[in-house]
Amino acid sequence: MVELFILVPVLVFLMTGFRVMNEYERGVRFRLGKYGGIVEPGLRYIIPIIDTMQKVDMRVKAVDVPSQDAMTRENVSVNVNAVLYYKIADAKSVILEVENFSYAMSQVAQTTMRDIVGETTLDKLLSNREAVSSRIKEIVDKASDPWGIKVNSVELKDILLPNEMKRMMAKEAEAEREKRAVIIKAEGETIASTNLAKAAKTLSGAKGALHLRTLQTLNDISSDQSNTVVLGLPLEILESYGSSKKK
Repeated sequence: MVELFILVPVLVFLMTGFRVMNEYERGVRFRLGKYGGIVEPGLRYIIPIIDTMQKVDMRVKAVDVPSQDAMTRENVSVNVNAVLYYKIADAKSVILEVENFSYAMSQVAQTTMRDIVGETTLDKLLSNREAVSSRIKEIVDKASDPWGIKVNSVELKDILLPNEMKRMMAKEAEAEREKRAVIIKAEGETIASTNLAKAAKTLSGAKGALHLRTLQTLNDISSDQSNTVVLGLPLEILESYGSSKKK
């Protein structure tokens, strides 16, 4: 009977060593404090007291990179934030090589983002985010490689400019629109002048063409009864008419 009372607690204690590992998890086993291998998915047994285990989630994680005040290459102040996507590639390294890998990734991303923004012009930062993000990803991925972490992507979310800079950019955009409008108007006037010159040359070269065009115009105008037509007579006709009256 005494043996039974001893055996039952021992069995219960030994039963506590069973662990269920999900497919997306890996376990880092430590035996008496020393690294003892990787625990794969499935039903696994960890010897109580002798073994300990830390679970590692192998799925892709997203880390928000807090807003950072930075200066572009031309010394323009901007406020930038981003999101970092990464995945643990080596469960052993992520436990043994870095204490808090999530915090470490955030810190590396922050400093790298400030450095890259400092090397980039404002125009490139605003117009080519993909290239800037790719450069940040490359550096962070290289820095985190010894920790067993693979960076999937980095995305710049917001790039905030000072209000004064926003006003300057708005004025520049307005000036550019006005410039395009003036160019388009000038091009239209040039085309119209060219066409008018061609028409005048054609009319002057064909006998009676000008009078025919005048008659066509009068016919178009007279179709609307509300129009008042005022005819301008050539000076030669008026002079001829005046001479005849004197005679």
